[in-house]
Amino acid sequence: MYETLHLETEWDKTFPESSRVTHKKITFHNRYGITLAADLYEPQEGVMGKRPALAVCGPFGAVKEQAAGLYAQTMAERGFTAIAFDPSFTGESSGFPRYVASPDINTEDFQAAVDFLSVQDTVDPKRIGIIGICGWGGMALNAAAIDTRIQATVAVTMYDMTRVIAKGYFDAEDSAELRYEKRKALNAQRIEDYKNGSYARAGGVVDPLPEDAPFFVKDYYDYYKTSRGYHKRSLNSNDGWNSTSALSFLNMPILQYSTEIRSAVLLVHGEKAHSCYFSRDAFEKLSGDNKKLMIVPGAVHTDLYDRTEIIPFNAITAFLMEQMQ
Repeated sequence: MYETLHLETEWDKTFPESSRVTHKKITFHNRYGITLAADLYEPQEGVMGKRPALAVCGPFGAVKEQAAGLYAQTMAERGFTAIAFDPSFTGESSGFPRYVASPDINTEDFQAAVDFLSVQDTVDPKRIGIIGICGWGGMALNAAAIDTRIQATVAVTMYDMTRVIAKGYFDAEDSAELRYEKRKALNAQRIEDYKNGSYARAGGVVDPLPEDAPFFVKDYYDYYKTSRGYHKRSLNSNDGWNSTSALSFLNMPILQYSTEIRSAVLLVHGEKAHSCYFSRDAFEKLSGDNKKLMIVPGAVHTDLYDRTEIIPFNAITAFLMEQMQ
């Protein structure tokens, strides 16, 4: 028996509703029995035959009402059936304890979305792709490595969360000793959480913003903490993930088998994004002639969340249409 979710019926997105698509709330479940909440977007005008479909998720710590929904709605305007979903334990999706991230379960969330899309009357099950944004870009590549049903993957402003948690930004904390200290602290927190009967939160984007904050922190603040991208269910806009979520990311590198991805992959990243090295390095590991890296001139990390004048939707659409024929 799967959990019945009570979903928001009002339009509560951080982007305007399009008159060119239809929209409705849906649910589906993953193989761990977690019920996932999603927004389904379809072209307003009828299309003969079955359409290509996309599952969209991210950024890490965001909800479907933010960037993922914008991408899904935009791609529906371009002829796709698209869903933007909340990962397990977050947003309107089920799963307890709340606010947990997991390399395995969150990869499974993408696969569960493919399950759902594969059985829809309007969808061609042989033309299903996924789009992962920020931390879910890495999850998308991991899903592409295991799920042969995925025909094309687009990873936008991608983070490899297992790498950054285990090694720090720019691999500056890549030492066994530093990882050991992280493990000690996180395992001590497990005991405190067990005693307290609750889970300490890691904190979302810092607020108030320190004057000496690094640029990428200011970049995140400008999105998650302002009217531009704030959402009441977004972890980054509020109290963040459970602190102990980081433990599994220390042990499970998600891009281990990315060299074996046979389906098409497009990596899109901003030229001036602090995180651009994740996409450049991931691209070097990909094989085959259906892999592309697109660097967007002058763009920073969060520009590719919602700056529709910068996000290369035309190129993304062309890539997906070519690879999902």
